[in-house]
Amino acid sequence: MVSYFLAGVALGALFMGFLFLSARREIVIIDEEKQHLQQEKQIVVEFMHTLVEGIGESMDRNELFDRIVHAAALSTGALSACIFERTEDSKLRSAAIEGLFPPQRSLPEDQDASTRTRSKFIEDVLRSQVFEMSEGLIGSVAKSGKAVLIEDAREDPRVVQHKDVSLQVRSLIAVPISFRDEVLGVLAVANPSDGTSFNESDLSLVQSLGEQAGMAIHSSDLLAFQIEKSKIEIDLTLASNIQGMLLPKTFPENPSLDIDACYHPAQKVGGDLYDAFALGPNKVGIAIADVSGKGIAASLVMAICQANLRHFARQYDSPAEVLRALNRAMSEQINRDMFITIAYAIVDTAKNQITIARAGHELPLLFRYQNTPGKLEAERIGSEGMALGMVPGDIFDSIIIDRVIDFGPNDIMVLYTDGVTETVDHSGEEFSEERLATAVEDFTERPSAGINQGILAGLEAFAGSEQLNDDLTLITVKHVGMSGSSEASHCA
Repeated sequence: MVSYFLAGVALGALFMGFLFLSARREIVIIDEEKQHLQQEKQIVVEFMHTLVEGIGESMDRNELFDRIVHAAALSTGALSACIFERTEDSKLRSAAIEGLFPPQRSLPEDQDASTRTRSKFIEDVLRSQVFEMSEGLIGSVAKSGKAVLIEDAREDPRVVQHKDVSLQVRSLIAVPISFRDEVLGVLAVANPSDGTSFNESDLSLVQSLGEQAGMAIHSSDLLAFQIEKSKIEIDLTLASNIQGMLLPKTFPENPSLDIDACYHPAQKVGGDLYDAFALGPNKVGIAIADVSGKGIAASLVMAICQANLRHFARQYDSPAEVLRALNRAMSEQINRDMFITIAYAIVDTAKNQITIARAGHELPLLFRYQNTPGKLEAERIGSEGMALGMVPGDIFDSIIIDRVIDFGPNDIMVLYTDGVTETVDHSGEEFSEERLATAVEDFTERPSAGINQGILAGLEAFAGSEQLNDDLTLITVKHVGMSGSSEASHCA
């Protein structure tokens, strides 16, 4: 009995020892997993810190990609790594490379790295290759948004192998770089430096790096967008201020003329121009122009146009000759896909005449007493001419002409850009030249500023809630004998 008892005790002790060793082994395994997770967490934190530093240093996209791929190779112990960026046309191209990352297509037989450094050769090959979203292993990861772990790549048909031993793939991980379910690219690492294979733990690490890379790329793009937007806002504000300086603050002093101008750009800066300047004690030059396009480019063209206009206006007494010279100058200074419409008039209050030339611009309106006593009626001032920069100089010169018309006391001339007549209502109907003429006729007893305000009120009532989609400019000149005003008024 004693022997049986002692045997039972021994067996119990052995069993308890086995349980103890098993528990200890489990504790060791758990400790190792915790340690591994802590190491992975530390790697990810350091990776994030590296990327945040890059964003803070205002790195561009390519520099950020270089930092990501370097950190990914260093963190995983991979011999090589590559980022494949998703392009705007939804293709994939190599954006950054670390080490000798194997090209993802077979190399042609005639390609040899012997004449160049091996790394430069591989980089050139990778950068020249563009992949469809579903093409090959990298394309399939981008298409599906799912990571791939290939422990033994030598037996996997999805992996492209090369004759060059340094380019052979033993093990590979490819993970999507995503932000909010949008795939931005693919991060791939190849061949652990210790000669082993990647495992599930490595896959988990690279997936974490890919997620952090996606956030970093999105943040970098967002920051770059905000910086670029701020620069554009600054440029627009500067251009708007310059344009405001170029527009006349006061009009020439002529007691017979009351002049008012309104300018409303569709954007911060626009492609319309108006100007008025003295050409002598009794003569005033008045111009209105419209360049095809809007924004900074259009405003710069308008600034050049205004400078040239004033220069030629002092050389020639004929508006047609001024526009011929202006066409020759501007044709060399504007793009082929741009053109400028312009009307230029010289008002002579000694002769009570207007001499006007028109280069493709809207027909000015002249209001004077004609058939009905006490009522000013509209007349379109027609003259031949084509837009600046649209046709060869010899054709332009042969077409444009001067037209001389009477302009006496109480007569009114209105020049405008197509932003006035082409303003639309909610149904898409345009304001039109007829409505403009009617609006002027309703306010002919007012001074020029009052006439312009009446036109703008009519436009607002017509358009309702519709936004202006084009620059809008008005110049109204009223012959008032000896009681005219010469202050420039800019309608709000």
